[in-house]
Amino acid sequence: MSCVIEVKRLSYSYPDGHQALREVSFHISHGEKVALIGPNGAGKSTLILHLNGILPVQQGEVFIGDLPVIPKNLGRVRAMVGLVFQTPDDQLFSPTVFDDVAFGPIYQGLPPQEVKERVHEALSMVQMTEYAPRVSHHLSVGEKKRIAIATVLSMNPIALVLDEPTAGLDPRARRSLIELLRQLPQSMLVATHDLPMVRELFPRTIVMDQGQVVADGATEALLSDQKFLIEHGLVS
Repeated sequence: MSCVIEVKRLSYSYPDGHQALREVSFHISHGEKVALIGPNGAGKSTLILHLNGILPVQQGEVFIGDLPVIPKNLGRVRAMVGLVFQTPDDQLFSPTVFDDVAFGPIYQGLPPQEVKERVHEALSMVQMTEYAPRVSHHLSVGEKKRIAIATVLSMNPIALVLDEPTAGLDPRARRSLIELLRQLPQSMLVATHDLPMVRELFPRTIVMDQGQVVADGATEALLSDQKFLIEHGLVS
């Protein structure tokens, strides 16, 4: 499988007529970790919501592996792409951490023993195994973000897509999350305003502005171009 995520000339307009995406194209290869940056309103969140079918494809194509993101494939696509929202409370709704992480495998119809194994493995990957019996809404923001990542890891995804993972974290929790993302083996697309994290963690960066991809290349070169960053609202 050469491409884990492939987007071809994707355009999208909201019901009010606002065109949020304009012929967006890119691909992410197996094992790649890629940053997605741009000013507010650039289309990053709209793009992310297409990658597991939350928003339907209007024009263009989206593929996860060899699978087109179309209605009949959404169950398989959503197991393959782990989407982690900016606000973990949008993802955590069950009585305990175990139940939150088990939700996806149970929905897939896996037998109870395999569900338990998936939960244990996912919590182990985010170093939260002892939190299984805890109540999710009593945890810190950093802990909740790790549990939210575990809820998608339990589906054995081939790719992770994260929206502003370091938002709202104190310096210690931010550093801990960056190290977690560094260690995870999945291909990754991370939408963020955290440019120091981008520079540290992602060799490649995609820049969006006004619904379009305006750059896609080596992170160090892009983040060293001060004129470009100012032009696209990435620094003041």
